[in-house]
Amino acid sequence: MTMTATPSASETIAALTAHTWSPQPEPAKLVHRLLNECLQRCAFAADLSQRMLDQTGTRLLDWIDHFALPPSDPFRSQLGHVGYELEATGANESVEHVWNHAGGMFPRVREISGSSRQLAIKVSSVVDFLSAHRLFTIPIDGLPFSSLRRAKVSAENNVEFWVVERHGNNHFGLNEGIGTRNGHPVQNADPLLLAQHGEALRLRRRQFATDAEGFEYANDLIDLAIADLGQDRACDLFFAAEREYWERRNHAGRVQFARQERLGLGWANHDHHTYRSSRDSFMSLIAFLEKLGFVCRERFYAGREAGWGAQVIEHPVTGVTIFADVDLSPEELAQDFSHEPLPPRNELGTVGLWCALHGEAFLQAGMHHLECQFDFAATRDQLKQAGIETMPPFTDYPYLRQAFTRGETWPVDPSRVERLRAATRITDQQAQQFLANGALGSHLEILQRDDGYKGFNQKGINEIIAATDPRRAQ
Repeated sequence: MTMTATPSASETIAALTAHTWSPQPEPAKLVHRLLNECLQRCAFAADLSQRMLDQTGTRLLDWIDHFALPPSDPFRSQLGHVGYELEATGANESVEHVWNHAGGMFPRVREISGSSRQLAIKVSSVVDFLSAHRLFTIPIDGLPFSSLRRAKVSAENNVEFWVVERHGNNHFGLNEGIGTRNGHPVQNADPLLLAQHGEALRLRRRQFATDAEGFEYANDLIDLAIADLGQDRACDLFFAAEREYWERRNHAGRVQFARQERLGLGWANHDHHTYRSSRDSFMSLIAFLEKLGFVCRERFYAGREAGWGAQVIEHPVTGVTIFADVDLSPEELAQDFSHEPLPPRNELGTVGLWCALHGEAFLQAGMHHLECQFDFAATRDQLKQAGIETMPPFTDYPYLRQAFTRGETWPVDPSRVERLRAATRITDQQAQQFLANGALGSHLEILQRDDGYKGFNQKGINEIIAATDPRRAQ
């Protein structure tokens, strides 16, 4: 009889935190070649690409929603050789064949009839884009408030350039995949219901006697939204409100959003949203996200000295990704810490102290940071000219570069400081400093991904978490 060795604690941690993502250079090269050919043929797209780099620090590459290729296009035969897989989407007469690459962050590729190639970018609002570029006579496919709208902006040399606006709809047909409710497709929502639920989420009450009451209130709101709009559209509305709340508390975010809005782009280049959570509320945070349709991805653990962990969780339809941080001990990683309660403890790590000073990121504080995709060097240089400094990069790999803007300092509620001081979780000196100077609150994160890399840098994240500890920042 063969005995199986029991894995050590370090082996268990390694297995639970193993990163499954790796750079994918071959499909990345194909996408670059396809994009470059489109830009060479389409003057509007080429001009926009340069303006995006010069005025927003972003790359058109990172805004691509999809390509569409006709039967004769030579790139179609190359997709399968670099890891793209063909799948059918839609239903009945609207079935489409779409190529998707599951190993990284790459645009989908549709198969279409005709002779023209299509390059489509994602924007927050088609109307905003057309207005920003004074394209007042371009027709829009899709009614106002629809979950999918699009417009053909240019057609040159057998290349069509499109802009696409999505709200909880990852299909291509205007009458397909509008959302789901109880497992069934949901037609375009009533505009009045959209407005009502959008306002309710934007005006969501965030201050309560207990955090549990705050989560209960938010769940009631989102249950009503899902019942009327479907899971995917409710998710889209919720995170539009969350970005707005964060932006109002983050100067760098407001400056960058204004730069992107000058070209009518919005926040469609978001990469992930980061929530800091107390140990008491972490399970409630994950449960709320899963109610919206999120699926848990990889876990992170930064080591015993760092004292924190994270769950990456992604929405398969909207593409919203969450990095959820929480104070964590090494022995707790072996449990399903996203779905099992974490017991209270006296010591506070960086994440726990931030929540104790400012409140839950889900509630009073708002997100710790929004991370978007940029040209790393261009954005840092341009923001510096606007008076916004960035911290030293905490990731500088060929396929992943990351840096925070200098943190936004927030005032701290004196009652929170006094509770921490009375419980001896902070010193008298730290209490005085927090009351006099405030504490680090939020950041904008600048990220550049290459080779389709979809993962994160655990070592670098640990270093930046430590660097943003309010006690250290004093």
